[in-house]
Amino acid sequence: MVRDGYIYGLSLLAVAFVLAWATGNWAWSIAPVLLAAFFLWFFRDPEREIPTAPGLIVSPGDGLVTEIASLNTPEGPRQRISIFLSVFDVHVNRAPIGGVLTSVRYQKGQYLNAMNPDSADRNEQNIVTVKGDGLEVTFKQIAGLLARRIVFNLREGDTVERGQRVGLIKFGSRVNVLLPAEAVLCARVGQRVKGGYSVLASMPYGGRR
Repeated sequence: MVRDGYIYGLSLLAVAFVLAWATGNWAWSIAPVLLAAFFLWFFRDPEREIPTAPGLIVSPGDGLVTEIASLNTPEGPRQRISIFLSVFDVHVNRAPIGGVLTSVRYQKGQYLNAMNPDSADRNEQNIVTVKGDGLEVTFKQIAGLLARRIVFNLREGDTVERGQRVGLIKFGSRVNVLLPAEAVLCARVGQRVKGGYSVLASMPYGGRR
């Protein structure tokens, strides 16, 4: 479990105890106990079996694939996969590939509903680029309507392993992944994916040139 779960959960359990003791009525503790249970569940952090085959790009988050698109960027053609994380999904984020973090850039913004495609450009977000094994992948942690904090635990220049835990987006949010144009897609719109476990795409040359 993420540390935040213990902070929120135990704090609310303490509130429940104080309310029950101060009022002499256990019914006053029901609401904070239920909220404590929700936070303990929401901040769960299950172990995942990380695929080890070369050239694979795994999902950085749990959620629903809502869009797959081809883009022209200043760096050349790319493919983008958008993943919506509802309040019911695990919100721990993981590295899509192993390599070096060549760029970590936080961008302030709005808090549009993460189901809105405009949220990818206008919402608060953290943009991370990982380079390794002959390829480069960028992923965005995007805040949503309820999300009010993006957590990223590493810095530019750090090395990550594929599937390694790297951060967290609190409550409903979105993750966008920019892949090389030549990547062979494995994910499809409407598919539910799991961070660090589900393969989004593979490189035809195994990730090495």
